[in-house]
Amino acid sequence: MGLISAIVLGALAGWLASLITRSSTGILMDIILGIVGAIAGAFVMSFFGQPGITGFNLYSLVVAVVGAAILIWIGRFLTRGDRTVYS
Repeated sequence: MGLISAIVLGALAGWLASLITRSSTGILMDIILGIVGAIAGAFVMSFFGQPGITGFNLYSLVVAVVGAAILIWIGRFLTRGDRTVYS
């Protein structure tokens, strides 16, 4: 996958993850979360014996969205003052 398609996939994945998690981080952070989320999603999928990012397709988008949503959740957990998961 080329650099431009990775940025587009990352931006789309970050935007979708921010909609799912109701986060308002801005377009630049959405792109960063989507790209890093794709890496995190590929890592998570390897635990299940599945491939990570396979190109510019729906499967890769789902993997990147899951990874970005996990990163948003971790960020919220780390910045929360009381450190409780269910409140």
